[in-house]
Amino acid sequence: MTVASVSLDLDNLWAYLKTHGDPGWERMPSFLPVATPRLLEVFGEHGLTTTVFVVGADAVRDDGAAAVAAITAAGHEVANHSFGHEPWLHRYSRAEVAAEVARTEDAITAAGAPRPVGFRGPGYSVTPDLLAVLAERGYRYDASTLPTWIGPLARFYHNRSAPSTEDSDELFGGFGRVFAPNRAHRWANGLVELPVTTMPLLRVPIHGSYLLQLHQVSPALARAHFRAALLLCRARGVSPSLLLHPTDVLGAAEAPGMEFFPGMGVPAARKVELLGWVLAALRRHFDVVGTGEHVARLEGVLRGARKLDHAG
Repeated sequence: MTVASVSLDLDNLWAYLKTHGDPGWERMPSFLPVATPRLLEVFGEHGLTTTVFVVGADAVRDDGAAAVAAITAAGHEVANHSFGHEPWLHRYSRAEVAAEVARTEDAITAAGAPRPVGFRGPGYSVTPDLLAVLAERGYRYDASTLPTWIGPLARFYHNRSAPSTEDSDELFGGFGRVFAPNRAHRWANGLVELPVTTMPLLRVPIHGSYLLQLHQVSPALARAHFRAALLLCRARGVSPSLLLHPTDVLGAAEAPGMEFFPGMGVPAARKVELLGWVLAALRRHFDVVGTGEHVARLEGVLRGARKLDHAG
C-alpha cells in the first residue's frame, strides 16, 4: 500500500494572535491544555503515529512542555516549527535562522523529546539560508512548502481582516508556488523536502483548515473535495502529506479572538467528526505514518535524485 503521512503544527493561540496583529498575544494565551489531549485521543482512536511540529516558545512553558511529553509518550515524532513562530522567517539573516532552529532544538530536548530531524517553517516560509542551516545541523527533511497558487489570496484575506502586521506583504508565498513540486524531492544540498500536499492538477489546498472552511459552507462539499484529492493523488502517484492544526478540533469559545480564522464557525464536535472521517478516508487508501517515517519510506526512491520533480 502506498505511504501517506499526517502531521500537526502545534501552533498556539498566542501565535495566531501575533500573526494577526492582536496585541493580546503578548499575554501568551494558550489552548494547548485543551487541544493536545483531544488531538491525541483522535489519533489514538485511529491507531495513527504522526509528527507534531512544536514551537520552541511553547516548549519552554509548562503547558507546552507537558504537551511535548504527552506527544512523545504516545509515540509521535516531535519536529521543529521555529522558536517564535514568525511567518516572516524568510527575512531573517542566516545567523538569526541558525539561532531560531537551535533554540527550538534545545527547548524540545529539554521537554523530553529526541532531538528533532524535521523542520517546518511558520507560514510555509523557506529560504536557501534555512535549507543550508538545516543540512549543517543534521536534519533529514524540511516540510515547509505548500505548492499552490492560493497564497496571495490567503494574504489578501489576512490583510483585510487583520490590523497592520509586520511584513504582511510577503505572508504565505506568491503565485510562483503553483510550480513547486507536489511530491517529495531532494534539494541540491541533499535535504529532503516533503511538501504539504495540495490537490494534484488543480493545486488547491486539502489541509484541515481549508476543509473546515468548505465544511462551513457545506459538509458535503468538504468531503467531496477531499475524496477528489485522494482520487487524484492515487491517479497521479502522489503520496499525500496531510497537515492539521489544533484549531481543527477546537470551537470558537476555546480559541477566543480567533473569529477571523477559517472554519471557526464550525462547532468542536463537528470538527472532531470531520477529522475522524478524513483520517479514516486516508487510511482506506494509504499506509499512514508521520512525516519522518514518510521520508524514510521514500528514501529508496529519492536516493540519488537531485533534480526537482514538478509532477503532480
